[in-house]
Amino acid sequence: MKMKLDSILLPGIDPKRPLVIAGPCSAETEDQVMNAAKQLSANGIKILRAGIWKPRTKPGGFEGVGSEGLAWLKKVKQETGMYVSTEVATQKHVYEALKYGVDVLWIGARTTANPFAVQEIAEALQGVDIPVLVKNPVNPDLELWIGALERLSNVGLTKLGAIHRGFSSYDKKIYRNLPQWHIPIELKRRYPDLPIICDPSHIGGKRDLIQPLSQQAMDLNFDGLIIESHCDPDNAWSDASQQITPIRLNEILDGLIIRDSKQSTEDLSALRRQIDELDDQLLELLAKRMRISCEIGTFKKEHNMTIVQTDRYDEILHKRIAQAEGMGMNPEFMRVVLEAIHEESVRKQIDILNK
Repeated sequence: MKMKLDSILLPGIDPKRPLVIAGPCSAETEDQVMNAAKQLSANGIKILRAGIWKPRTKPGGFEGVGSEGLAWLKKVKQETGMYVSTEVATQKHVYEALKYGVDVLWIGARTTANPFAVQEIAEALQGVDIPVLVKNPVNPDLELWIGALERLSNVGLTKLGAIHRGFSSYDKKIYRNLPQWHIPIELKRRYPDLPIICDPSHIGGKRDLIQPLSQQAMDLNFDGLIIESHCDPDNAWSDASQQITPIRLNEILDGLIIRDSKQSTEDLSALRRQIDELDDQLLELLAKRMRISCEIGTFKKEHNMTIVQTDRYDEILHKRIAQAEGMGMNPEFMRVVLEAIHEESVRKQIDILNK
């Protein structure tokens, strides 16, 4: 579906990358919100973020101050001139936020995963002309992410953007949420005019990962950053480990290298031709490999053999990954490639056995 997209930039916001939205994970007290806002505003931040309603995994944790905090955001606007933004998860949240003049809304990852909830929010926003940002769903489901954006587009919203906050995983060795950068990159490929903002706080889950993740997002030509910044992060009521002080935020932003996305690529043409030629060769080799897989499938059918020979597959996997690593390639990349090839080979052989 083609979405009509207009700029999400508000009056007075510098169009140069990155668009920055910053503020505490949660609005805790009026003093805390005002303190953070004044420090951030002094450092040039134009849009404050603060969670008013906080959906937690389990009951009992701090779930936000509720509508009371919206008055604090209104006071931020009056005293600092900043724009304010918050997350909405229900129709009631939308009406309350709009009543208090919130300038930017975002839909959280858990809500994006629920089409019924997104549709309810979309209908509540019909006729409203403010930027609405949609976080990726909890699981790596690009179609679900696009579906949420389309529901908002279908009611006439045009100031739409996406927030990449990573995807939940049991494997939390490094990140709180796995980046899986290829998913937002594919979203951008399909919708080149859709602004995508990176949330390094939720991807990393730790303060020391915010800087490298922010730089990586800029290197991938993301449009902006939404970063959790608290005046006293160690004592934050929610997600303390991933929040940074306004001073540290300023250091990170000052250190970002913003690469030119419009540089002439004529000097790359020869290298790109080589890539095209190599891709052609790869396709030919893969097609040949699949033809041989089909011949193997025919042999297995004639001799009443099972399709998957686990010992053989395990041998190939370990041997090829070791070879790839010896050639300077990432072993995990090679594993993904080999698993995809094996899956397609098995599919073809199943087709042969079922004929």
